[in-house]
Amino acid sequence: MVSLRSTGAQYRKLPLENLSRFEGAGVYHGATFVEAQLCGGEELVVVGGGNSAGQAAVFLAQTAKRVHMLVRSTGLAATMSRYLIRRIENTPTIILRPQTEIVAVEGGNHLDSVYWRNNQTGQTEKHEIRHIFVMTGADPNTRWLDGCLALDAKGFIKTGPDLLPENLTDIRWSLTSQPYLLELVCQVFSQ
Repeated sequence: MVSLRSTGAQYRKLPLENLSRFEGAGVYHGATFVEAQLCGGEELVVVGGGNSAGQAAVFLAQTAKRVHMLVRSTGLAATMSRYLIRRIENTPTIILRPQTEIVAVEGGNHLDSVYWRNNQTGQTEKHEIRHIFVMTGADPNTRWLDGCLALDAKGFIKTGPDLLPENLTDIRWSLTSQPYLLELVCQVFSQ
């Protein structure tokens, strides 16, 4: 019997010198009910321009005083679903800050302040904000599976209909049917 455990993923981090010091103490990679209660009534930052960032901003806006949504690009249209963009636009407590990124964070045992820069104007501002939600995606920890399982260009494991004919040929797929939706196929090496 062969068992394959989840390989997990590694969250993409902001390139800030001391950011890891505040992970779990003001810097979060998920927006759950717990985090929403921790920052209820306060201003916070959501970093990212994809659907996860949009969903987090809308969810957190229900309890936060204000949500600053920082996006490096000029807008959200290329990376976010239209329905989420409309919800953000219709939520008065969400402030979209395009072409803006965090350049520094400060604090003691907990995050106390955030510096962000508008890359269009070059202006840097300091804000007394104690909560940052980094919603910039994750990379799979699957490099060690390359050559054993079929991986896509980003390193995610291919399953079912995502498996190309050459993937099936490489592992000598002998069944007449295609793999099921979430079925994995792997190359078994014998010694």
